[in-house]
Amino acid sequence: MSSIPLRLTRRGLLVAGGATGIAATTGLLGVRNALATAGPQSYTPTWASVDQHPPAAEWFQDGKFGIYYHWGAFAVPAFGNEWYPRNMYNNGSYENNHHKSVYGDPAAWPYHNFINGGRDKAGNWVQFAPKLRSAGGNWDPNEWAQLFVDAGARFAGPVAEHHDGYSMWNSRVNEWNSVATGPKLDLLRLHADAIRAKGLKLFVSLHHQWNFGGYYQYVPQQSSTTLRKLYGQLDNATEQQLWTDKLREVIDGYQPDLIWQDLYLGRIDEARRLDFLAYYYNKAVAWNRDVVVTYKDGFNNRGEVYDFERGGPAGIQSPYWLTDDSVSSSSWCYTQGIGYYSTTALLHALIDRVSKNGTMVLNVAPTADGVIPSGQQTILRGIGDHLKRFGESIYGTRAWSVFGEGPTQMGGGSFVTPRAGTNRDIRFTRNKNNTVLYATVLGWPGSTLTISTMTSSRVNLGNLTGVQLLGSTAGTYVNLPRPTQDGSGLHVTMPSASAPYSALAYVVKLTFVGATPTATPSPTPTPTPTPTGTTAPPAGQATAKYTITNSWAGGFQADVTVTAGATPINGWKVSWSFPNGQVITQIWNGSHTQSGASVTVANVAYNGTLAAGTSTTFGFTATWNGTNNPPASITCTTS
Repeated sequence: MSSIPLRLTRRGLLVAGGATGIAATTGLLGVRNALATAGPQSYTPTWASVDQHPPAAEWFQDGKFGIYYHWGAFAVPAFGNEWYPRNMYNNGSYENNHHKSVYGDPAAWPYHNFINGGRDKAGNWVQFAPKLRSAGGNWDPNEWAQLFVDAGARFAGPVAEHHDGYSMWNSRVNEWNSVATGPKLDLLRLHADAIRAKGLKLFVSLHHQWNFGGYYQYVPQQSSTTLRKLYGQLDNATEQQLWTDKLREVIDGYQPDLIWQDLYLGRIDEARRLDFLAYYYNKAVAWNRDVVVTYKDGFNNRGEVYDFERGGPAGIQSPYWLTDDSVSSSSWCYTQGIGYYSTTALLHALIDRVSKNGTMVLNVAPTADGVIPSGQQTILRGIGDHLKRFGESIYGTRAWSVFGEGPTQMGGGSFVTPRAGTNRDIRFTRNKNNTVLYATVLGWPGSTLTISTMTSSRVNLGNLTGVQLLGSTAGTYVNLPRPTQDGSGLHVTMPSASAPYSALAYVVKLTFVGATPTATPSPTPTPTPTPTGTTAPPAGQATAKYTITNSWAGGFQADVTVTAGATPINGWKVSWSFPNGQVITQIWNGSHTQSGASVTVANVAYNGTLAAGTSTTFGFTATWNGTNNPPASITCTTS
């Protein structure tokens, strides 16, 4: 074991200790990052042109953390999830039975009653009509914006329109909007003004591409044009034009810094998708602003940013990417009895995703009258407390050559449940100057921190000048003794066996003269823990593991992980029988059929092919009554 000589100078200590927080991120940029703020001065609606757009603006890469929120008429019933407008029409579904019980048959009490207003069976007036606090209501957009600042977000904004077809702005092309009905307010304008007044970038999400073509498949054909517009029943050409017109209204009227779009963009005509990109990018040139477009399908990662829903890659991924997650696993909008992930799990997920070259936007779920529940506020302020104290290890950083180490696997695709790490899990980031390396430990490591990635054979630490523990408040540091390095890693002596202050993660700062070293490839694969209760599948086959990830009164969420055997597979099907009358209401990353208790789930186009030993996960929500036992057995067939 050899000691690492620290090349300490008074100037070096001042440099290491003086640059904190956002101010520490203003150093020289690498060529790749410099290009992310440059681009053509005009665009045409062709792939050759829009592919020249720099996808991940510098502010987006620096900001790391944003907040958005599912708030609209779908939150009024506070039941099921944000797909209530769809599922209330699906005869026999959980939402359908609830709707009949509380409001009446959907044929007589349709979804648009939540917009126009109506009385439920108990005689209560029901309508999406939030009022500003200044007008005697509960909603204060400035209070929301301040909460987002307190949470450490660098960008924020609303779902401007969900699949339900209700526009949260003063639309000229859609009479189903928040100015003409309900609130009689331009909600997007109020959001935008409050958010920008706090110095945040404006995020706007749009989900209207699935308003037509399937979302309202259970709704009877409507007789009036206006109702056909709401329920996505116009002819395809008109619907596609409406998709374009709504986007242009948002771009022209509100100048968002980031436009996020949901699934099924590929169903929009290619010419219209290209027209949207060129239009938005040309507007941004005129505004002299760098903008970001994200996608799940329908675009590419040359000029736009790919989004992982509720997840992220297993390792460092380039180009730069985004993940959207939510404080709750059960719903993106507010529902009665909504459950939450822990603050620790969500913060550790953010730290993990930043270490892998990504940014995270976190969804919150306000009540229909405009209140962000206290439990969600606690989560946001908990994340904000960490970012306020240790933000220099997050904001303005870039991924190192290795994302991290430790037993807790995070990410690996979409729909991966956030997990809290342990005191053996470490995630790395570096500053943009590439002179500082941060090792964030997801728990207090005790008297000695061993960083196994930094063995003497993998990482040359000859230009290391200082090692510090970030203190309990921003800009404070605890100087640590010089570390030792050997074949098992870098050994850092910590101030004490027990944590000197309370935190959800702890950051060790390593400062270098010149560039941070890179880690050479490990000579042997890093061992990963074997999940309990599973065995390696034989060649040409696969196993499936069923896990209930969350439950609430009358419903639950589950994940099923399919793992290939010793040879690759080209497709899979998973089958089981529910023992207690459970009924699937929503599924992702798979295509299912259910007949009584029997369920079969097949792969979708993008996750059927698995290399030997690799896995994919699909998930679903389902109903249950009284008992929710897992299936007695689960089978997986392959092709």
